[in-house]
Amino acid sequence: MPRMAMGTRENEQPPLWVATSDLPSSPGHPFYTRLNAMLEAEEFDRFVEGQCRRFYAPVMGRPGLEPGRYFRLLMIGYFEGIDSERGIAWRAADSLAVRGFLRLGLEDAAPDHSTISRTRRLIDLETHRAVFTWVQQRLVTAGLLKGRTIAIDATTLEANAAMRSIVRRDTGESYQALTRLAETSGIKTPTREVLARLDRKRKKKTSNKDWTNPYDPDAKVTKMKDGRTHLAHKAEHAVDLETGAIVAVTVQDADEGDTTTISETATAAADQIEDAQADVDEPQSLEEIIADKGYHSNQSMVDLDAVGIRSYIAEPDRGRRDWSKQPEAQVPVYRNRRRIRGARGRRLMRQRGERIERSFAHLYDTGGMRRTHLRGHENILKRLLIHAGGFNLGLLIRSMLGVGTPRGFQGRLVTIIATVLALIALTQRRCTETRAFRRVIAALRGSVRLMTTLVVNSSAAATCTTGS
Repeated sequence: MPRMAMGTRENEQPPLWVATSDLPSSPGHPFYTRLNAMLEAEEFDRFVEGQCRRFYAPVMGRPGLEPGRYFRLLMIGYFEGIDSERGIAWRAADSLAVRGFLRLGLEDAAPDHSTISRTRRLIDLETHRAVFTWVQQRLVTAGLLKGRTIAIDATTLEANAAMRSIVRRDTGESYQALTRLAETSGIKTPTREVLARLDRKRKKKTSNKDWTNPYDPDAKVTKMKDGRTHLAHKAEHAVDLETGAIVAVTVQDADEGDTTTISETATAAADQIEDAQADVDEPQSLEEIIADKGYHSNQSMVDLDAVGIRSYIAEPDRGRRDWSKQPEAQVPVYRNRRRIRGARGRRLMRQRGERIERSFAHLYDTGGMRRTHLRGHENILKRLLIHAGGFNLGLLIRSMLGVGTPRGFQGRLVTIIATVLALIALTQRRCTETRAFRRVIAALRGSVRLMTTLVVNSSAAATCTTGS
């Protein structure tokens, strides 16, 4: 049996000079390479530099983060599913493929999280919205944004604030005032378990009218999807029902009802559609809104009918209606009821669930924004707008490559190999007697083994570059 010498580890002194030819290099991720080529062809960096010029010192100042690199970093947060800016900074320093997307040389240091955070606070919300609109304009050019029929729905985002830190609005007293209540009840030294039992027995214990979080006043106490009570924010999407593109994103108080927030989101969607089609000769205006029964109210029907928008909003069962107090709402409500009961209304309702839930899954579940690490609606909306822009860019890349995220490349060759094997097995069952066919099968199996080896190697490389 051949033997080899085993080297021992010694103290290594880093070399003083390193040739550039000896530095590690990466071929780059195909998705990021194609995305960067598209952004450069559309002069993305020139556009964002013009939008952000007023936020930078014209002559002197501390070294800043380039606008194009800053917005690419936020896109990395969406494509890689990274929730915090610290994670984005670490990923940019760790991955050669990501560094190539950010156009960072091996001699360049990746920006740290404080630089990303400072740049986000420096650039205002309208500039982030302008970048989101820029992406939508490319969708309009590619025919991936129509704007005629949109669906609206909302979800909750867990806030970066703890329930234990809330205080009373009137006195500033903390939630630990339960200790005083326990003492008045005859419990001299209450434990945490005793306080928890006492808290569960109280009624209306965490009303947003009485309690607030001093560190994030925008966070509201609400019940999450999984049944937990937590401080949260409400994110509302308007999605193009024909293409699945995100038309508008708004962040609002978590305790506000859907019938209250629909007007703001519908207005934002109408404005975004108009801005996205600024260069179109015959722009398409917003005509139809689809929503679930949480958005149905007499006032919602009256408001949408007044601006000439057809509503397809599911109506809850309220029994026999009395129109003596609001006679002006009777006609809009009946028109909406007739539309949702038709064949087209039922079809739009099915599409609404598919399109809206897909955007929620991409932005919040795989996109890493289900729990926010930012405070305040403005800060959260800044990042959500770029996340939604990344989602829309994924639609463009999918039309070119067939996948819309970097992780979509993983398993693609494996799917092809599985299909080839299934075809081989199907054909073999039909032609088992042919000797020549058996030789062909053997040759195909050899090719499949070779392809499998290549896939394993490429999957390992993709894991190193994408972190999935």
